[in-house]
Amino acid sequence: MLNLISRGKSHTCNGTTRRDFLQAGTLGAIGFGLPQLLAAKEAGLTDKSKDNRSCIMIFNLGAPSQLDTFDMKPQAPAEIRGPFQPIATKGDFQISEILPGHAKVADKFSIVRSCYHNAAAVHDAGWQMMQTGRQFTGGVNYPHAGAVLQYLKGRRTDLPAHVVLPETMGRGGGNLPNGQAGGFLGKAYDPFALMADPSQPNFKVPDLLPPDSLGDIRIDRRRRMRAAIEGKMRSFEATESAALMDKNFAAAYRLMNSPQARSAFDLTKEPTAVRERYGMNRFGQCCLLSRRLVEAGVRFVTVNTFLTVFNELTWDIHGSKPFTTIEGMKNIVAPMYDQGYSALIEDLADRGMLEDTMVCGLAEFGRTPKVNPAGGRDHWPQCFSCTFAGGGVQGGRAIGASDPIGGVPADRPAPPSEIIATIFHSLGLDLHAELPGPGGRPFPLVDFGFREIRELFS
Repeated sequence: MLNLISRGKSHTCNGTTRRDFLQAGTLGAIGFGLPQLLAAKEAGLTDKSKDNRSCIMIFNLGAPSQLDTFDMKPQAPAEIRGPFQPIATKGDFQISEILPGHAKVADKFSIVRSCYHNAAAVHDAGWQMMQTGRQFTGGVNYPHAGAVLQYLKGRRTDLPAHVVLPETMGRGGGNLPNGQAGGFLGKAYDPFALMADPSQPNFKVPDLLPPDSLGDIRIDRRRRMRAAIEGKMRSFEATESAALMDKNFAAAYRLMNSPQARSAFDLTKEPTAVRERYGMNRFGQCCLLSRRLVEAGVRFVTVNTFLTVFNELTWDIHGSKPFTTIEGMKNIVAPMYDQGYSALIEDLADRGMLEDTMVCGLAEFGRTPKVNPAGGRDHWPQCFSCTFAGGGVQGGRAIGASDPIGGVPADRPAPPSEIIATIFHSLGLDLHAELPGPGGRPFPLVDFGFREIRELFS
């Protein structure tokens, strides 16, 4: 984490702490004036007409039940269809009665009902697949979609190119990387994580904006201290690690002193009615903050609906403690998500931002077609639903279909590589572009043979 004001544990010979600067160097997500941005544009790897495009990825940790949300099967037996009824929407499809807010904005989003993946039915394996388009194998960690965008396009303003709200994912049970990092692109492309709950009355951004007690004189003093160190560390600063530290320190300093950044993260600037419309809870306020960040120039925002599948109510409805029951989903999880999501879509549309902002609702997998003995549903990567709005997507449609019990795709299967390709297409990235992969070998944005889900855009 960034720490420019606390006392470090080890000191250089003149008394200045190296730890302060090394901690600043680990903030890899802030982005910088990237030379590869110009190179990418010159090579035609990014569509200049879509440079205003942004993405808000809402990741539904725990995995919503497709049969109880977006892909209901009212004609199926009771143990398949579950307890909820389908309702009409403003789109050309029905959804669950537990999502009435979605029904009102259904003309602005579309559903892909035939998503699937072949990874193990554990949370963090699905997190990897759905955020990177690939499963981590052979010790290779692939970059999050936001990290790829940051690498190819850089940041627009003092704000980071990619932000995660409210913080990066916690444990998923498989002890695997969660897919929310820069991967083989390096730590410089990790996202900036808020690490705070914006719904709290005393909400502040830790390790980002300096506290009120830290004046410009003290910040400048630390900057001059760093300059003094530079003269004594020439051999070290010739290394790649030192160059990264230098860039991240400059970016962190610029961000801490940016009135634009302070304003973007300041939710008190929003009218109370707007904040309440989103919901005065962590997810609702993260949705509102995502809108503010995109409005201020952030290219990619990832919103984690939950932080872990343990010790909190989530979409992980196994039916018995410590997991969520179907009733808990109905009474707590779904209303919170429904309010925050529908408010975000309406707000973006009202502000004229939706056309240039893709909002995708993803999850690591679906739930078993048959209700288990505890009255819940278990992990099921074979078929699930994802939603897409804005960023060129035509709303009001259901793309693909599952079989009669919601167990496998019956039409237009959509693997993770096509989900990520759809996001890249919306953002104006050339799917044939290549990244500097492990060992310096070229690595494609999307594996050969895969492309965006074209039906969403036509």
